[in-house]
Amino acid sequence: MTDLADLSAAELLAAYRDRSLSPVEVTEAVIARIAAWEPQLDALWAYDPEAARAQAKASEARWRTGEALPLDGVPGTIKENIRTKGVAVPLGTAATDLVPAADDAPPAARLREAGLVIIAKTTMPDYGMLSSGLSSFHKLARNPWDVTRNPGGSSAGAGAAGAAGYGPLHVGTDIGGSIRLPAGWCGLVGLKPSFGRVPIDPTYYGRVAGPMTRTVEDAALMMRELSKPDPRDGMSLPPQRIDWLALDLDPKGLRIGLQLDAGIGLAVEPETKAAIEAAAKAFADAGAIVEPVAPHITRAMLDGLDDFWRQRAWVDIGALPVEKQGRVLPYIFQWAEGGKNLPGERVYRGMSQMMAMRDAALKAIGPYDFTLSPVSPVPSYPAEWASPVDDPARPFEHICFTVAANMSDQPAISVHAGLTAAGLPIGLQITGKRFDDLGVLRMARAWERMRGPVVWPRRP
Repeated sequence: MTDLADLSAAELLAAYRDRSLSPVEVTEAVIARIAAWEPQLDALWAYDPEAARAQAKASEARWRTGEALPLDGVPGTIKENIRTKGVAVPLGTAATDLVPAADDAPPAARLREAGLVIIAKTTMPDYGMLSSGLSSFHKLARNPWDVTRNPGGSSAGAGAAGAAGYGPLHVGTDIGGSIRLPAGWCGLVGLKPSFGRVPIDPTYYGRVAGPMTRTVEDAALMMRELSKPDPRDGMSLPPQRIDWLALDLDPKGLRIGLQLDAGIGLAVEPETKAAIEAAAKAFADAGAIVEPVAPHITRAMLDGLDDFWRQRAWVDIGALPVEKQGRVLPYIFQWAEGGKNLPGERVYRGMSQMMAMRDAALKAIGPYDFTLSPVSPVPSYPAEWASPVDDPARPFEHICFTVAANMSDQPAISVHAGLTAAGLPIGLQITGKRFDDLGVLRMARAWERMRGPVVWPRRP
């Protein structure tokens, strides 16, 4: 029998509707799953099983009286940097004062309004600036597929929680790959929506919130709620009617670009390349027109963005008292300190590379409906490392396939493509034209059907 903790949100909602399951028993199953996995994974912050039980009982009552909400009684988590009322927001670093949040940020508000049973917050690295589960505040998060490996980041705990079955619905944030990278390394579906599709607060260039789930349908269920308007985000898109659950797609006749070389950064590892080529062949066999796409991101773009982000990080970290600076993860402190004395012209030119990336990415997809690529050039790496390179002088060599979509407003999704010989997940990235979020979900659903089901890690 399938463990209740492994059921999808769609399956749970159907079972609640026909009274074959209750949110109370499902929440208890998730609490049991957390008890089994969490001593090894350390994916959670502000875990409150009693509050979750109370939410589940309230949900059970609404189902009984016919007043159920759209996601009523489905367990899930929210990334630590997305405010939830009454819970402190450490931002992954021991340098932050722990002050309870006064309100729910927009993604948390929409999910709470929809009836999500909020099991916990999920962990992240310092200031969200690592593709890693390493943090000066939280315990080291690990990957359920192999606990000696990293779940990725910065939505590290969300990736681990999703793969381990801490409920079906998880929400992360992404400014350069922070949803897609952990989703890829943990075997999940991770959607970076078009910029502005999901209101967030605070907002920032390229930063989005989005779903991390085991199935495309569950990601669509989350987007139905997350994309609802919120006036606190002055950079959000106008509300749009989208039939998020209309996921059927015939790939026949679609023009698809295949990018296997980013032109910079880490080389694509052979098993990763083979898995992405297999996915492309499946689309071609289904009638799509698949053509190679040349690299379009340059070293100047990646290094310029590194300059700008370092200086941006140093503005915050450099303003801290010396005692608090000493609490910041040494890797992050060393990286940010590299921005301390950068001349203004260099920082400006670095910031301008966001627009250069944007233009290059939009030109690259111009002839195509979608592009396929790896999420990461390499599979997951040692849990204790800050990145696949683990060198603050070369911090972004692994985001060469993901970061451009943050700058170009494009939706991009990670979906499980297969496993390495060592049993580590490989992520396929599907990128769409600006604002075609439903399109990338449909493509991911088409691939999901061609690929077949995922066999998730066994509980310990």
